[in-house]
Amino acid sequence: MNALLISILQFINLLISIYIWIVIIAALITWVQPNPYNPIVRFLWNVTEPVYRYIRRYIPTTFGGIDIAPIILILALEFLQILINNLIASLY
Repeated sequence: MNALLISILQFINLLISIYIWIVIIAALITWVQPNPYNPIVRFLWNVTEPVYRYIRRYIPTTFGGIDIAPIILILALEFLQILINNLIASLY
């Protein structure tokens, strides 16, 4: 049973890592003027913007024209990964 739980937690950890990279790429893309009709740009927008909107609802994220919602999201995801890694370590 522990092996199954560890595998599930490792898979969740992998998904969080992939999403962190998606957030980083989406943040870097905003520095240029991307074509909004590009399928990659639309995918990045559709995957990240709902989470940014949720963060912006509770925390003011624009300071001096810089949006820190991606930074807040990455920090929250890193914290979640630390919790998952500690849980995995305790199951061994």
